Amino acid sequence: MFRTQIPVRFADCDPAGIVFFPRYYEMANAVVEDWFAGPLGYDFNRLHVQEDLAVPAVHMEATFHAPSRIGDLLEFSLKLLRLGQSSFTHEVQAVYGGEPRFTLQTTSVMISKSTGRPMPIAGALRAAMQAEVAA
Repeated sequence: MFRTQIPVRFADCDPAGIVFFPRYYEMANAVVEDWFAGPLGYDFNRLHVQEDLAVPAVHMEATFHAPSRIGDLLEFSLKLLRLGQSSFTHEVQAVYGGEPRFTLQTTSVMISKSTGRPMPIAGALRAAMQAEVAA
């Protein structure tokens, strides 16, 4: 399971002083990008620019457990739940002080950017993802 921390900043909050819900999606995307660059060894420059691929989300389910406020240091975890031929499902969870704040399950599909069509997840990326599922 991949783990990282993200602080809640002033720009993340709405006038009520809590994280504006779309910002959680941006934070979760940053966690995914860091997961690709870190444990998977496949940064988004390589994926998107060099190999002309992308991994857009095709399904998301979110649960907002409790509000987060400016200054909270959120502990994020990412767990790969399923690996298919061209898609994968993962869960990102944010916790603060041992209390869940946000959980997002996402299914993404590997596509060719030039055609927009699904592509098999192959090679070193598949091997790294398979190791994550097995862990």
